Amino acid sequence: MKVFAAIIEKCPVTGLYVGYVPGFPGAHSQGETLDELKENLQEVIEMLLEDDDVQPETEFVGIQNIMVA
Repeated sequence: MKVFAAIIEKCPVTGLYVGYVPGFPGAHSQGETLDELKENLQEVIEMLLEDDDVQPETEFVGIQNIMVA
């Protein structure tokens, strides 16, 4: 089993949750709820991993808060 970190945002225009896996081309989706988004991302990642030519290009390290005055 592989674990992928996803960045999740909420679109202020559509109200949809949008998620993507950093460094993994094509690994993005959306959903009306967080649960729907999670399921959609799982399906997309599973489909991408079935294609041996498509793999993550980078490894997600983390998120940092940057303070600006």
